[in-house]
Amino acid sequence: MSYENLKIEKNEKVAALILNRPDCGNALSLSLMREIIEAANSFKYDTETRVVIIKGQGTNFCVGADLKDEERWKIGESGDPLLRTRMTQIGRELINAILGINQVTIACLHGAAAGGGACIPSACDFRVASHNAVLGYPEVKLGMNLSWGALPLCYNLVGPAIAKRLLMGGELEKAEDLLTWGFVDEVVDEKSLGSRVIELANFYADRPAMAAQMIKRSINAIQLANSGIMHMDGDQNALTTEGEDFKKARESFIRKKK
Repeated sequence: MSYENLKIEKNEKVAALILNRPDCGNALSLSLMREIIEAANSFKYDTETRVVIIKGQGTNFCVGADLKDEERWKIGESGDPLLRTRMTQIGRELINAILGINQVTIACLHGAAAGGGACIPSACDFRVASHNAVLGYPEVKLGMNLSWGALPLCYNLVGPAIAKRLLMGGELEKAEDLLTWGFVDEVVDEKSLGSRVIELANFYADRPAMAAQMIKRSINAIQLANSGIMHMDGDQNALTTEGEDFKKARESFIRKKK
């Protein structure tokens, strides 16, 4: 299938899923999110691909949800609370689709990974970042909670104290700190990022596929054992976006104000 906002490249046992909206930092419009879900699901019965790399085209990995997406905000301004809560489920479907990829997944991080752009690598098996990469969850600055079922993924990587720092502080953190905290697995020079990710991909592609994928599913099941507590995060998101804090922050963002 051809995609409008996404590219897929395959080379023997390794595939790359490339977010392809570089002009807007690969911001997650609803159409891009649907394409990622479909692309992730396309690997379900693919027994030749052993590793899937997720990366972004252009300057940034992914700056998060597209606050200028007309489709998103027509739904948001519809006044239908049920429709709005349904919309938030697309984010959870996106994260679940990435978690559900049978193959080993590696996030290749450069530039900024913010909000939803930070949720995507947290759902991957491994994360390699360049020295210039920054990552964080600025939702709180917009008066929003973190939804998409992504909070347990952050918590599993860094523990409660750093998770609170990331989610309640809302700052973009440097790659070296993310490495210390355990969010990313490696930090390399920007020029070496692509080659190191390919090297890591080939390493895991050479492991027995059935055993590796069974191990992955088992560990994911352990990590997500308590994720059921997040069943209301979409409803919470719909509620927080009704608040004045969010409305003012979004208006400022649209107008390019600080």
